[in-house]
Amino acid sequence: MRGAAVTSLDAVRAVRSAQREPVLEARNIRVTYRSARGNVTALEDLTATIGKGEFVSVLGPSGCGKSTLLRLISGLMPPSDGEILLDGRTVAGPRPDVGIVFQQPTLLPWQSVLENTLLPVRTLKMNVSQGTAEALQLLRLVGLEKFAQHYPNELSGGMQQRVSIARSLVHKPSLLLMDEPFAALDAMTREHMSKELQRIWMATNQSVIFITHSIPEAVFLSDRILVLSARPGRLVQDLRVDLPRPRTTETLGTPEFAAYTNSLRQLFEKLVKFE
Repeated sequence: MRGAAVTSLDAVRAVRSAQREPVLEARNIRVTYRSARGNVTALEDLTATIGKGEFVSVLGPSGCGKSTLLRLISGLMPPSDGEILLDGRTVAGPRPDVGIVFQQPTLLPWQSVLENTLLPVRTLKMNVSQGTAEALQLLRLVGLEKFAQHYPNELSGGMQQRVSIARSLVHKPSLLLMDEPFAALDAMTREHMSKELQRIWMATNQSVIFITHSIPEAVFLSDRILVLSARPGRLVQDLRVDLPRPRTTETLGTPEFAAYTNSLRQLFEKLVKFE
């Protein structure tokens, strides 16, 4: 689905996408919990690959295992069956080469913006001098360099989340996990943050897995969208979003954008009916 002519940058990204090496591989993943009512299967036979530098969103009905998938990838829990590989190595516990952005910014209120950004550097005992230079560069990238010595309560919600994004990137992770990072923001701020995240991602070429309940948000941001079924979560569609970048406000009004969102809504109607 194409509207406008593909820009040269978009053409280069399309070639790179086809040639990307995998940064993450999930192989035949199953997760079963024990409960008072018996075993509950959260994910079933899930296999997927994320390429280096790729932006991939995960959509699915509530309770389908999206957050469980993030916990698996981050090493916070093991799968019941199957294997997850990050940069070719099995994920067997928390990894320093994974960055995480949560729904809430979770900034330390007694620390400055710069010190909050440096938290992974200090935790991982990296070189603080080099880390500070990287942190300042990232704060410049997210438009907050002038706020480096401010404190979280002096920032808006969107600004705090931009600090959180800078913090998640400061130690140069192989993979960035984002768990509904804009869900707590108002609609206008959320749309603005989507554009900001696209700009940051295009500047860093970071590999991203983005959890969201918003179909338009997923279409706007993603190279690919993985759609999970109702519990137990199974991969029912791996959709490539073939829209030129950078995507803008005008993109939201194009027939191509509407075609993607309508297709996904129709799929979700079937999933809900099946559920």
